[in-house]
Amino acid sequence: MDRSLSSTGPAPLAAYGLALLMVAASTLVGLAIAPRWGNSAVDLIYLPAVLAAAALTGLGPAILAAVAAALTYNFFFTAPYRTFRIHSPEDVVTVVILFVVALVTSKLAASIRSQARLAEAHAARNATIAGLARRLLACSSEQEIAAVGIDDLSHLFACNVVLLDIDARPRLVASQPSSIELNPSDIAIAALVAATGQPAGRGITPATTVEWQFHPIRSQSSIVAVIGLARDDGLPPVAPDQLALLANLLDQVALALARARLETEARDFSALRERDRTRAALLSSIGQDLAAPIQAIAEGATDLRREGLASKSTAAGIAGNAAKLQRYLATLSDVAPQAEQPPVEAGGITIDLFRRAVSRDGEPVHLTPKEYAVLSELAKHPGRVLSHAHLLRTASGPAQEKQAEYLRVAVRGLRQKLEADPAHPVLIVNEPTVGYRLDIPAPHAKALNPQEKMR
Repeated sequence: MDRSLSSTGPAPLAAYGLALLMVAASTLVGLAIAPRWGNSAVDLIYLPAVLAAAALTGLGPAILAAVAAALTYNFFFTAPYRTFRIHSPEDVVTVVILFVVALVTSKLAASIRSQARLAEAHAARNATIAGLARRLLACSSEQEIAAVGIDDLSHLFACNVVLLDIDARPRLVASQPSSIELNPSDIAIAALVAATGQPAGRGITPATTVEWQFHPIRSQSSIVAVIGLARDDGLPPVAPDQLALLANLLDQVALALARARLETEARDFSALRERDRTRAALLSSIGQDLAAPIQAIAEGATDLRREGLASKSTAAGIAGNAAKLQRYLATLSDVAPQAEQPPVEAGGITIDLFRRAVSRDGEPVHLTPKEYAVLSELAKHPGRVLSHAHLLRTASGPAQEKQAEYLRVAVRGLRQKLEADPAHPVLIVNEPTVGYRLDIPAPHAKALNPQEKMR
């Protein structure tokens, strides 16, 4: 919670002074009416002072007001006057009852005041959370979400804020102010938070030398980012009573980041699906347009060889090249939109390329984008060995096709999630020095590749 959101009241000494001042005012009123109406009407005059002290200043000043009211009433309005001695039993009972009533009412009033302050604090907290959620809802990209989130947190907690992406290693995405740079120690603590999911840093980790306090941003069971907070004066940026509010605000940021990533994936999938449809239609059209001419060339080469109008080697070369082109066209005709391809199934694993869904024994399996990119490419060519460079180019782009370690990390993750025994894989098989293949039963491979015999 913002420090300005904390409930404020009179300073401690001022609160006690105000309580005594109200008791003194009640005493003056009592001294004014006692000569006319008697002392019996004075005791009730002190109750409003005690109630006001409890409502305005809290329980401690209210108890002081109750004690002061009883002593003052005894001093001024019970015989012998101007002393704290009491001769009459009735006066003893009156003073005791006045003290008890004042004490009880002060506690009740203080409790009501405390509940009102708590409700006010909850309302302020809910308004803060709702305000951040409303601003995040208007953001369409992860960068905008990061900028809005750190700006709000910086204002609320009066501190510097950074947001780090943890896709490969912690990377600074946004900061407030924008000139902030993190040193290697800060990056190491952020990496620790990303790995363990536990807050760390200034005010949390004992004997830490870093200035930042890092907290994980969680989306369901995964960590999507890390937030860092630090104050210029070196004090812990988040007080213990503000941690609940910070957790709620980070939940809103996590939801917004997850929403943005899902929207990005949906747009990418839609574009990929449309591209596949266009490519399939184009390749199918090319295959249909060229099939007849190539067939005519093959038949002509056969006629030339049979009638002896050309040398056997020339006719054989023409026929061989025509056969290669026919096989190539057969491959093109095998390309179809993913919606028409049945899911790939092997050993309890189901890979639905159209729905971008992977399951194991009927249970959904969550894959990272790179893991899914590698698996989907293997599933498009079941049983075929795909080279390391091909898989890296498909999953990470042309610039990464020589980074074999990235591919090994993705395959290791796939085996951990899909293989019954990751140490002895039977689904994703390694072809040493060449690449990987998706090993599935032969009948299924033929069903996916009806043109295999033509190849």
